[in-house]
Amino acid sequence: MFIFLLDVAAERYVEMKYGVEHDQDVEGVMTGVNRQEHVPRDAYEKKFVEEFSSDDTDEHARSLAVRQQIAAFLILEFGVLFHSVIIGLNLGVSGDEFSTLYVVLVFHQSFEGLGIGARLSAIPFKKGSWVPWVLCAAYGLTTPLSIAIGLGVHTTYNPGSFTANVVSGVLDSISAGILIYTGFVELLARDFIFNPQRTKNNFRLAFMTGCVVLGAGLMALLGKWA
Repeated sequence: MFIFLLDVAAERYVEMKYGVEHDQDVEGVMTGVNRQEHVPRDAYEKKFVEEFSSDDTDEHARSLAVRQQIAAFLILEFGVLFHSVIIGLNLGVSGDEFSTLYVVLVFHQSFEGLGIGARLSAIPFKKGSWVPWVLCAAYGLTTPLSIAIGLGVHTTYNPGSFTANVVSGVLDSISAGILIYTGFVELLARDFIFNPQRTKNNFRLAFMTGCVVLGAGLMALLGKWA
């Protein structure tokens, strides 16, 4: 988290000092050499540039960008689903600690749902596509189904057994790795560092990063009872 905050601060400092936008050549602005301007050297290269800049290529680029967004979201979704299976099973087989786990689970799943919904709503799916409905249903049904399974095996499932600990550890480690990567690379970096529409207001940017840190702290605090 410290590295992320340092990266955001450095990015904003360069923007303010040199007036560099996200799509500009930073080295060129600082050295006075514009490397982005390129004049085609011959007719063949000129024709290639014209074809590369055609509407068909733009449409292909937009389609590729949408696919990349979907792939990034699927990584996030699978990481959350792995984690939801474990916490659902733990809640289903819990005993006296059910009340505490239930409250923590409600907040935990609500925050995750908000994050997944915000990311899913930013993907421009085709009209009438069934993909977002399936993804929403997968997230919404995984935890209840896991709780139902936990209730069904409540008398035979021992969460403290060696097998249960191994399975839980493997799924949690996979989920943790996926979520850490997705959180820093696909979410925070994309929204705060590589987003050309990011706010230029320092106060608003500080407020946004403060909310991120506060949210991470609250989720870590919830982990004390989970």
